[in-house]
Amino acid sequence: MKVFVYSYREFDEAEWFTHFSKEYGIELGTSPDAPTLENASLAKGYEYISIITTKVDAMLVQRFHDLGVRMISTRTVGYDHIDLDKARELGMQVGNATYSPNCVADYTLMLMLMSLRKMKRIMQRAELNDFSLQGIQGRELPNLTVGVVGTGRIGRSVIRNLTGFGCRILAYDLYENEEAKACATYVNLDTLYAQSDLITLHMPLTNDNFHMINESSISQMKDQVVLINTARGGLIDTKALIENIESGKIGAAGLDVIENEFGMYYFDRKSDILDKRDLYILRGFPNVIVTPHMAFYTDQAISDMVKHSLESCLLVDQGKPNPWNVL
Repeated sequence: MKVFVYSYREFDEAEWFTHFSKEYGIELGTSPDAPTLENASLAKGYEYISIITTKVDAMLVQRFHDLGVRMISTRTVGYDHIDLDKARELGMQVGNATYSPNCVADYTLMLMLMSLRKMKRIMQRAELNDFSLQGIQGRELPNLTVGVVGTGRIGRSVIRNLTGFGCRILAYDLYENEEAKACATYVNLDTLYAQSDLITLHMPLTNDNFHMINESSISQMKDQVVLINTARGGLIDTKALIENIESGKIGAAGLDVIENEFGMYYFDRKSDILDKRDLYILRGFPNVIVTPHMAFYTDQAISDMVKHSLESCLLVDQGKPNPWNVL
């Protein structure tokens, strides 16, 4: 069995690809570059490819199909970067990869605390030896109601982390979970929006929830609400977010993801002029923290992502049930 790996990183993934490919008897081909129409031919002779969060549009899906690729395995939980409609039309399989939920859950809690304690401004001032107090008074989690939207593995881990702070926890999900019920109260979205001081998002991006945080939903929220997003950028309407930060409706935001981030993150772009005006606006606010899609990035997660991506391909090759199959 052969798997071609795009966006192959020597400094953190290589040891795990070497380890697991030997364990499973998989022959690897690798490229440090993201998949494109120009380099798709590298995958000729490989029925399986492994990618990360780079755009694989309909034309690229078609190209891989024409080269004999049977399956696209993304080393990420999210798979909205792959044109599933085209893959379905061509009969290609698509799989994702799960990893330890603690990495994103821990990072989420960090963004919550940094946002509530105005840490961005504190750190900026400290660099200039400005140790004044005005404008940096924070809030305490035990006094707040936190709304967790999405109670999958990551959402439930966030809820478990929050229980140690003594805050009231509300939850929303289309499918309620008994584990989450032990620590949080399920409510409908309208109630969660209306009663939460802080709202954190933990679900995949779909056509149904695209821009679920928009002008209408924000208008239902408390004044000075704090928004945290470590899931997918498209869950939030960026225009509405910016307008409500400017108006003061939104008190703070911690964003590890933004809309239209494909092709930007995980590259050195410091000398480039980026066509990302919204990113520059968001980073300019003193009460907004923007990080470059790093919540997943731990040693355990990288090992899990590589292992599960290869296992997913192997299970398909063996005709066995594949828990990571999304198409």
